[in-house]
Formats: sequence, C-alpha cells, structure tokens
Amino acid sequence: MAGTGKAHLRDSPAPILRVEDLVIEYKTKGQLPVQAVSGVSLEVHSGETLAIIGESGCGKSTLGKGILQLIETQSGSVVFDGVDITKLSKEEMRQTRPNIQMIFQDSISSLDPHMTVSSIVELPLKVWNRGNAEERKTKVNDLLRSVGLDPEVVGDRKPSEFSGGQCQRISIARALALAPKVLICDEPVSSLDVSIQAQILNILQEMKNRYGLSLVFISHDLAVVRAISTRIVVMYLGKICEIADPDTLCETPRHHYTHALVSSVPVPDPTTKNRRAILQGEPPSPTNPPSGCRFRTRCPAATDLCAAEEPQLRESSPGNFVACHHPRD
Repeated sequence: MAGTGKAHLRDSPAPILRVEDLVIEYKTKGQLPVQAVSGVSLEVHSGETLAIIGESGCGKSTLGKGILQLIETQSGSVVFDGVDITKLSKEEMRQTRPNIQMIFQDSISSLDPHMTVSSIVELPLKVWNRGNAEERKTKVNDLLRSVGLDPEVVGDRKPSEFSGGQCQRISIARALALAPKVLICDEPVSSLDVSIQAQILNILQEMKNRYGLSLVFISHDLAVVRAISTRIVVMYLGKICEIADPDTLCETPRHHYTHALVSSVPVPDPTTKNRRAILQGEPPSPTNPPSGCRFRTRCPAATDLCAAEEPQLRESSPGNFVACHHPRD
C-alpha cells in the first residue's frame, strides 16, 4: 500500500505548511533502524483541517513530532510560512515555535502537576514576554473561558484535580496562548468518553474559526475525523496510501487498506448487515518492510507487480489520490 509521489501537492494558493519527502528513522541498538516515516509529502492550507489516520504504529504521531522538529528527521523538508524549518538553527527554530503548536495525546501527563492551571496557561506568555502581569491575567482568563472553564473556579487548582477532558481543555488553552497559525493535535480525544470527545471537538472547531487556525488532526478514529476534517490522509507503515475528502474516502475508498478501515466503523443500525473487510496476517516489521507496496502482504488484490514496483500516488477522481496498482472500483 503505501506509496510515494507528490501528485497530490497543490501550489495554489500557497500552503502555510508543506512537507516533502520527510524521512524519520529510530535507531535501535544492534538492529536495523525503524523506518517510522518514509518519504511522506503533504501540505496544509490556511483554514484547513488535514486529518492523518491509520492503525497504531503507522507513523502518525512520529510525523506530527517531526513536523514540529521535536524529533530528529533524517531527510526531507518542512516548509512553514515559506521557510524550511529543518534547516534552521536552534534559536531560529525557537523563534518559529510560537506559530506552530501541538496538543499531545496524554493530556494529563503533558501538564506540570506542580503548577496551577493559571500558571500553566500563562507560562508561554511569560517566556515570550507577552504583556504585563495584568494583561497576561486577562489573556489567561479569556483563554480558559473560551475552552469552557471558569478561571475563578479552576485557576488556582492543579491538573491532578481534573478529569482527562478538563485537562485537554487546559492543554488547548495553553497551546493557543501565543496565537499560533498551525495547531497539531495528536489524538486529542482518543482517551476520552464519547460525550467528552464531542465537547473537545466542538471547542477545537470553535477555536479554529475564532483564531483562524489551520489544524493537523492525528487520529485512528475515522468517524471522528470525518466530522471535522477538510481532507484525510491515510497512512500505513510509514507511507501514504490514500488522500481524499472525507465523504469520498468514507463512501468510496479506493485503497484496499482504506476500505478495511472504513468497514471497521460500526454502523448504528441493527438492520444493516456487517460487511467488514478482514485483513489477513500481521503488519510487517518496520525494520524490514516488504519490497514494492508495503501493504501487499495483507492485500487481497496483490500481484507480482506489487512486489516489484512501489505504487505512486495518482489522481483517482478530482482532488482525490490513491497509491495502488489495483485500486478498488
């Protein structure tokens, strides 16, 4: 499945974030390196929500951290606002970070347990000398209210006193403190109850509209990303296999792996027959991926061509792309 290519990249209008041929490997002692992200290219335009989905271990979170340069990237480029941030010095990267922030998957552990909520949200403002004490207090109170928290009630309390959903609200407020242009959300609702998930998603959508954000939303939940995304990128074993708008991808998936993902989403209708596509076998080792198409060892349509030649992303319908030698009709 997974393939390469840049046919899906759009030059007009100019994207706020463009990733090309990004490669990220984890070194292991005495073994071959883990190929977590292998030549991924994508772009995010202003006001867009780009969702990245795939099973655990496909490289989604690694890609998000690599975009932010929180982990080392081996090759490729990450162009943010016209500047390739992979080539910046540490201080230049530090100056760039206020404009591109991240919400981490584990909301509770991402917050300092020894700090109060107000101090956590205020910290980015203090580090960057944004306003005086009174102005920062006003800003913090506004941010907390915008995510549905009363600063008079929560301001002097610590993260351990709150639920996962409330901690995620605090994380969102902190991420927005410096008014970023791009917000990377790494599975922000995966550990929350369904009712709380909806609240957090509504907050993210509201913040996106209020502050003019562009979102990169990483998730393994196709039902969630369909509700909020502009486009969806499907990853498998460090590669992109399909890119499409949410309705097209969910209703007529072209890649066999995407079809399996879509068919695994429960349908809330007892009269509907379950036609789930069951994948055979286990995902290959990322230290020694298959030749050609990385999905071929589990694909029902695999042929000798799939082993000999890696598929390239090509347009399957206007604006939608698939990397497969034998795409579904």
